Amino acid sequence: MTAKLSNAQIAWRAAQDIPDGAYVNLGIGFPEMVAKFKPDGREVIYHTENGVLDFGEAPPAGEEDWDLINAGKKAVTLNPGASFFHHADSFAMVRGGHLDVAILGAYEVAQTGDLANWSTGPKSVPAVGGAMDLVHGAKRVCVITDHVTKDGRPKLVDKCALPLTGVGCVTTVYTSLAVVDIVNARFVLREKLPSISLEDLQAVTGAELVADKVGDLIVPEV
Repeated sequence: MTAKLSNAQIAWRAAQDIPDGAYVNLGIGFPEMVAKFKPDGREVIYHTENGVLDFGEAPPAGEEDWDLINAGKKAVTLNPGASFFHHADSFAMVRGGHLDVAILGAYEVAQTGDLANWSTGPKSVPAVGGAMDLVHGAKRVCVITDHVTKDGRPKLVDKCALPLTGVGCVTTVYTSLAVVDIVNARFVLREKLPSISLEDLQAVTGAELVADKVGDLIVPEV
């Protein structure tokens, strides 16, 4: 396969599409990296399910306050005006449609917008968790992921084979090879790496790509 974006570069690209003033929830793990790449001059208010709104960057190593953590148990700092609340109130914000964007990881995304991101079998995480609330509570749901699995199988598929997190919920997928919107139950290719042909990209995608107007996916070294 052609050269691909690093996780940091995928996170950077996703961060560029977060609008100014947005309330955003980042999924545990890889999606947390998006917070590092907020464009200068743009305000983004980050929300975490365990009850913090408007947390800031991770503290320097050795300066963590372990009473201040996000849902992934990572240490965070607070921006001026940050607030704390019970996790039930946090989920009321999610379920009440008060989040503009949720950014999550994925095992599979179907062309219909279905998402599978919590279980790969009997030894996986035993329950879907708060992601099922996020995918149907946020106004826009984005996925960041490698384009294929470690053994080369497509993650963008016609129909998910794994247990679903949500149905018809994903709007945009940022991968190591492309940016793909989901429109009318189709994968619409918005950007791709200049180094990969449309034919080669289609070969590692498990459903048809609609490719009418395709831009170059250009990211910095981050």
